[in-house]
Amino acid sequence: MKELVEKIVQALVDYPEEVRVREIEGPRTNIVEIRVSKPDIGKLIGRAGKNISALRIIVAGAGKGRRYMVEVVEEDRPLSQERQSQEDRNQETD
Repeated sequence: MKELVEKIVQALVDYPEEVRVREIEGPRTNIVEIRVSKPDIGKLIGRAGKNISALRIIVAGAGKGRRYMVEVVEEDRPLSQERQSQEDRNQETD
């Protein structure tokens, strides 16, 4: 799966040499972490998240019965954690 994701992401971005993909195997779910250069994050995610959504669909289809989660990682922090931190801050201000 790692190689498939690397090839797809490298085709999307301006700096393919900086693409890093790591696959973490879990008991039920595998996590695919994608790291790209800062200028390429927007290209990876795409307008309204279309590129990353399409990549997640491809990974799910190629998963051969395994569950996969695709995470875009920026500065050693998954974006899902960043969103959670933002939601926590929003709840504190309410």
